[in-house]
Amino acid sequence: MVQLLLFIIYLSFISLGLPDGLLGSGWPAMYPEFGVKVSCAGIISAIISVGTIVSSLQSDRLTRRLGTGKVTALSVAATAAALFGFSVSRSFGALCLWAIPYGLGAGSVDASLNNYVALHYESRHMSWLHCMWGLGASIGPYVMAWALTGGQSWRMGYRYVGILQILLTAILFFSLPLWKRRPGQGTEEEDRALRMGEILSIPGAKEVMCTFFGYCALEQTAALWGSSYLVLHLGMDAERAAGFGCLFFVGITVGRFLSGFVTMKVCDRDMIRMGSAVIFLGILALLVPLGENGALVGLLLIGFGCAPVYPCVIHATPAHFGAERSQAVIGVQMASAYVGTCLAPPVFGFLAQRIGAGLMPWYLLIILVMMAGMHERMLKKVTE
Repeated sequence: MVQLLLFIIYLSFISLGLPDGLLGSGWPAMYPEFGVKVSCAGIISAIISVGTIVSSLQSDRLTRRLGTGKVTALSVAATAAALFGFSVSRSFGALCLWAIPYGLGAGSVDASLNNYVALHYESRHMSWLHCMWGLGASIGPYVMAWALTGGQSWRMGYRYVGILQILLTAILFFSLPLWKRRPGQGTEEEDRALRMGEILSIPGAKEVMCTFFGYCALEQTAALWGSSYLVLHLGMDAERAAGFGCLFFVGITVGRFLSGFVTMKVCDRDMIRMGSAVIFLGILALLVPLGENGALVGLLLIGFGCAPVYPCVIHATPAHFGAERSQAVIGVQMASAYVGTCLAPPVFGFLAQRIGAGLMPWYLLIILVMMAGMHERMLKKVTE
């Protein structure tokens, strides 16, 4: 039963990743149809992020009341409904409305499921599970590219992924009995939910929030604007760019698969440092004028470097802040991450509209320096 539950959790992480690359890969074909500027992708991304911020801040209360299994199943169901809503939208305003349940469905499940794994499984499982997120995130752009190159519209790309989400939702609802507490692993209902002021007073909490803000700002900017960067800066056609846009997610997926083995020998702290160094190399590859090949290598390296950062920061949370406070801390970490997701892509879209998409590598570099600096500062505070 334990192994079956782990398999279900793997499927859940795939479902988390499936929708994440759709907007970035499909947007070059979407925005002309709605008669909006290319930068408007940032508006949709921001609405999704606001929803995830709200739901992630409520994750501690929701998980204590419903349990991780129900939160996960209900959240995936909400995301599936939103994907079908995207596929039938006939205006930009409709896309914005469907972005609300899209975001609300993502926040709680992300925080709740990550805390469950951080408490109950080893670091290698966290990396491999997030590898499954990368697998889902890689499948999404591939499905979108398949729909576009096959003569179908971007709407079918959303619809195909929505069908996959419905299947995963059914599996999750049937699996609910497996999520009951196992002996010796603690409960999800112990103690009351912490207030925001109490969380912020924990040493290192504000710094880890800034770390997550920076990481997701970098990841989402690269994910959302990677394909558009190839089109607007390098002149690649939209269909090819949609396919190559998945390289970023391929880098994350392969990187997290390999990270699972490396974490058996290397601690979470050093994994995060190594990942930051590889991200830096990827940004350098974008800055060097090597044309399409250099840009593709850069996107792959940035994804590869991102691979260990997110799962290792989360997995270290109970060790840094205590198991009894980990759900609350992970909840605000997720909220901070989604603030980064909410702000960074539209800010870059604004800048790209006025300066040019070629600004992206410099934008990512600034965020990387902030992220790495805040992580080092957090480590000093939790070890004092």
